Amino acid sequence: MDGMIIIQVVLLLVGFVFLIKGSDMFVDGASSIASLLKIPTVIVGLTIVAFGTSAPEAAVSITSSITGNNAMAVSNVIGSNMFNLLMVIGVSALLSELLMEKSVLDQDLPFLVGITLLFAAFIVINWNISSIEGIILLIILAIYLFFVIRNAMKSGDAQQVEKPKLTTKKSILFMIIGLIGIVLGGDLVVDSASYIAIALGMSETLVGLTIVAIGTSLPEFVTSLTALKKGENQLVIGNVIGSNIFNILFVLGASSAISAIPLDSSMLIDVIFMVVVTVICFIFGKTQDKFDKKEGAILILLFAVYMGFAIWRNYFPF
Repeated sequence: MDGMIIIQVVLLLVGFVFLIKGSDMFVDGASSIASLLKIPTVIVGLTIVAFGTSAPEAAVSITSSITGNNAMAVSNVIGSNMFNLLMVIGVSALLSELLMEKSVLDQDLPFLVGITLLFAAFIVINWNISSIEGIILLIILAIYLFFVIRNAMKSGDAQQVEKPKLTTKKSILFMIIGLIGIVLGGDLVVDSASYIAIALGMSETLVGLTIVAIGTSLPEFVTSLTALKKGENQLVIGNVIGSNIFNILFVLGASSAISAIPLDSSMLIDVIFMVVVTVICFIFGKTQDKFDKKEGAILILLFAVYMGFAIWRNYFPF
């Protein structure tokens, strides 16, 4: 392997570390500030933590959009969402049966299917995501958060306020360092991944769907495995669904609102596959209110098949 490629691989890994640790520090700092301001724990989880776990994808996609790496901006979201649904849920279901919370099954999962179809429609209509469409996605996110928070307030969960983990000064410092880490990590990942793609004859789309998507999805993967270890199996599905909703509405919305993202029609298969995978997970959830080992194995197999196809298509285009 070329010496420069090795350096870029190291920079890519450093970028992922910056992204993940930066988002962790930002969430810790912001959560402590919220606790100091007596903001209920459930509201913090639905907003700050949700935004924080999508921060790596947001940093990469927004940076890609600004620098003109349009294929990576979108393929990162598509790959991330498919990794979440197929590998995070798949591996978790293999390890332990995943129960579905009624609110996730009746509200969040159908909502994810709806916005995934909307996202696909935006792309297919004229092969780009315009700034207006990006703003529409952000407006939908604001409406979604309004109803989720309102429902949480009505349920009585909004009475609990978490004890601050950090002092005010430390909280602000964590937020600043976290944001710096997220921005620097995003720059490193995009620049190094683009270099590696060109050097190895890989397309931006393939790098976004594989290396970058998996790397930016690590927070969700780790969070889900931690929830399993604590016996909180029902949190896994909610974590994944919430992350995918934020990836489409917040990550793509912000990226395209800043700069319209033109796309190549070759991504049609990826978009269709993402829609199909989302619908399959919806059907699995609706049939028995849970994901078992058999369904987990099917999801992992689908991910392996798709990855194989994506790599084959890159080197043997049709």
